[in-house]
Amino acid sequence: MQFFEDHGALVARLYGETLRIEAWGPDSFRVRSTMLPEFSGRRWALTEEAPAAQASVEIGEEDHWVGDGTVDRKPVASITNGRLKAVVNFAGVITFYRDGALLLREYFRAYDGTLSRESRCLKVVNREWKGVIGGTEFSLNLKFESIDGEKIFGMGQYQQKYMDMKGCTLELAQRNSQVTVPFLVSNKGYGMLWNNPAVGRVTFGKNYTEWIARATREMDYWITAADTPKELLASYTAVTGRAPAYPEDRMGLWQCKLRYRTQDEVLSVARRYHEAGIKIDLIVIDFFHWTLQGDWQFDPVYWPDPKAMCDELHSMGIKVVVSVWPSVDRKSVHFQDMLEKGLLIRTERGALQTYDYQGDCVEIDPFNPATREYVWNVCKQNYYDYGIDAFWLDNSEPDYGVYDFEHYRYQAGPALAVSNLYPQLYSRAFFDGMRKQSDAPVVNLLRSGWAGSQKYGNVIWSGDVPSTFEALYDQVQCGLNMGLAGIPWWNTDIGGFMTDDVHDPDWQQLLIRWYEFAVYTPVFRLHGDRGPYNIPKLDDRDFGGGYLHTGQPNEMWSYGGENFRIMKKYYDIRIGMHDYIRSLYEEASENGSPLMRAMFYEFPEDPVCWELQDQYMFGSRLLVAPILALNASVREVYLPEGRWKEQRTGEVFTGGRRVNADAPLDYLPVFERLD
Repeated sequence: MQFFEDHGALVARLYGETLRIEAWGPDSFRVRSTMLPEFSGRRWALTEEAPAAQASVEIGEEDHWVGDGTVDRKPVASITNGRLKAVVNFAGVITFYRDGALLLREYFRAYDGTLSRESRCLKVVNREWKGVIGGTEFSLNLKFESIDGEKIFGMGQYQQKYMDMKGCTLELAQRNSQVTVPFLVSNKGYGMLWNNPAVGRVTFGKNYTEWIARATREMDYWITAADTPKELLASYTAVTGRAPAYPEDRMGLWQCKLRYRTQDEVLSVARRYHEAGIKIDLIVIDFFHWTLQGDWQFDPVYWPDPKAMCDELHSMGIKVVVSVWPSVDRKSVHFQDMLEKGLLIRTERGALQTYDYQGDCVEIDPFNPATREYVWNVCKQNYYDYGIDAFWLDNSEPDYGVYDFEHYRYQAGPALAVSNLYPQLYSRAFFDGMRKQSDAPVVNLLRSGWAGSQKYGNVIWSGDVPSTFEALYDQVQCGLNMGLAGIPWWNTDIGGFMTDDVHDPDWQQLLIRWYEFAVYTPVFRLHGDRGPYNIPKLDDRDFGGGYLHTGQPNEMWSYGGENFRIMKKYYDIRIGMHDYIRSLYEEASENGSPLMRAMFYEFPEDPVCWELQDQYMFGSRLLVAPILALNASVREVYLPEGRWKEQRTGEVFTGGRRVNADAPLDYLPVFERLD
């Protein structure tokens, strides 16, 4: 092992691998290694200039027993940055210390000529590189020792019932309703960003932790140490970016359904809300308002005057959102041009097709800056210039027909190596384009994101999830873990996306419980695909806005008088929290704090709070206890130390204990923190 210092960084070389550890913000390191002659220079999620930090490097030797009482001197080196220290031994194994105490160590079980604990004959090394046949990339397997009693949170959004990721295996890949944002928060006082957009896997096992990149040119991760999750999020968002200011005129209700098929439908819904005195902030025009995928334009048969539509909606104080997909049908007016210019995803073999829903499609390649510019210019002309205020960038994973990542290639390289960055770059086409047109805040809705997506005006929603209480339960932990991964602007389809029968009273109960929960989430959006599908199509064309099905009405008044009463009651609660919600958005911009907060985020010293995943804090003042089961009318709520006032009754409780809260259908248990 060869060690040397390079501009304050510790560099080590062994067996063709170059390892580099450098300070990257206070109490933080960026750790990289490669088997190639040099590093790529890619910053990936670490886009911000790191706050000033000064590291010290020491290079020396240490004793090792090699048998028969013999002591051998082996090289060792360390780098210290504030509270965090990394030590690299002669075998290249990294150990991290926080305030002098062991924090995290790479897993090594191969014979190294000593009698150390890690010296075994298993031939399992800490960083395993294997060349990808036919390419310049490597597969990488990085292992760490497991920590008994550790709890791991963050990592984005995975549709499962577990909030604590310890013991879980997570695919590092984007899918519909699965959002990989690979930053973790540990209860042991550290945070770690897997700063690598490669497709892969992480397992937080009981015996060891294993990070796998299926194709990459280098290992890259960032690690930080702090006393509280809030401090970890502040450090993380300082180097990856924070959400910009969120506009006040979008903190209320977003009205949406699958799907408004005509200009008249949109206007009639908006007028009815206006006449009822219910202010909606945005109305969303969903997919297949267009002629063909990739035309990125209104079907003139059903949308004859988009500018007049936008003008009338604006006169009612309503912003207009339109859906844009990244898929381009072969019959689209833009397909051949984009194909010839190299603006579409390529396939490694066989036919050129990446998506097959309602067309023979190839999706755009946003890794190519020319693609982003091309798509924005078309959408500016056909949408933005009419007065469209925001974009719903759906299918932004992208939604492949088959998730065979090894089959696709972008300008930046094989999909296996970079695909997790796709949704962020897709959003950049619109964020950058809109910022050039105006200084107004950019807020666009996406179904996926990656580390740092919070910088680009991304509201991420949880995807096309089922309309079940089980799915509602999952969404609570999804929102909390997204916030812990640095994504504060998050929401769900109220009632779930997939509904077979809107007349089912059990589903209507779910809708109300989901609606009440959504009032206490960052973005309040009413959406879903509502059955039964007995609404006739508008025409017999095999393209355009008229041929595809639509769902049942999905407005506040669509589900009967009693349901409307409850929804209006909670709509008023949401509007009444405007100033409080504004303060939470401001805090997200200032220090990276999410709006939806795990209980331990506000109460890190309370061990009970680290066990809770079915209640949460909405900001620092409101404790929210969603109803997550059919016909439930009471639930247990844990109140941390302090005084808490129940919103329904006004009763004040002393914390540090569990209480039973009544929850009739028209009430969601919420407690206000008084001290």
